[in-house]
Amino acid sequence: MSEFSVVIENLTKRFGTFVAVDNVTLNVGKGEIFGFLGPNGAGKSTTIRILCGLLAPTSGKAIVAGYNVASDPELVRANIGYMSQRFSLYDDLTVAENIDFFSGIYGVAKDKRPIRKQYALDMSGLVGREDSMTRTLPGGLKQRLALGCAILHEPPIIFLDEPTSGVDPIARRSFWDLIYQLSEAGQTVFVTTHYMDEAEYCHRLALMYKGKMISLGTPAELKHAMSKNSMEEVFVESIEREEAAAL
Repeated sequence: MSEFSVVIENLTKRFGTFVAVDNVTLNVGKGEIFGFLGPNGAGKSTTIRILCGLLAPTSGKAIVAGYNVASDPELVRANIGYMSQRFSLYDDLTVAENIDFFSGIYGVAKDKRPIRKQYALDMSGLVGREDSMTRTLPGGLKQRLALGCAILHEPPIIFLDEPTSGVDPIARRSFWDLIYQLSEAGQTVFVTTHYMDEAEYCHRLALMYKGKMISLGTPAELKHAMSKNSMEEVFVESIEREEAAAL
């Protein structure tokens, strides 16, 4: 079996004349926390949606969990967990009802549902609040519940698209503790962010700008290559080099 959870070769996505993802190539190892860092419009979310089998690529190849996203999107979706930018659960259902609903959606075996439900409640810190309406939960707890529901079927790969956007710093740190737990258990976590401090938490990073991957490496490698002290400075210098090369 491949040592990589995600293999991307020359991946491109066009919408008419607009190139949203421009010839991206990279591999993501099993158990790795891999980050896409970039501003809005950089191509991060479009790439994630392609890798989740939600968008067909214009050209190039992407293999996720051993399946081609273009020819086997349903098999890809069965082997991943996905959490979108917006809170993806149902506000008019209780915590328990959301978990039960997504257990059915993800095809969790009936004999495993009580165990997985308890796991989701434990990891989200919602034991004792099963009957609470989801809309009444603080933002941080909502995101933890959304993550719990996204991994009910124990997928080997998890895609998190700006999962902590709009969440307070303490809740963000707590959420990243969960991400580390998943990685340590062998699950690959692919996360997009525009927070510079969160980029430091990833094992490796791809810096995205105008659809292109302009730098790739560990946070330490990127900072060393640029001889800078912060990810923000690294990102700005990478953009400046990209724009200078385009002139």
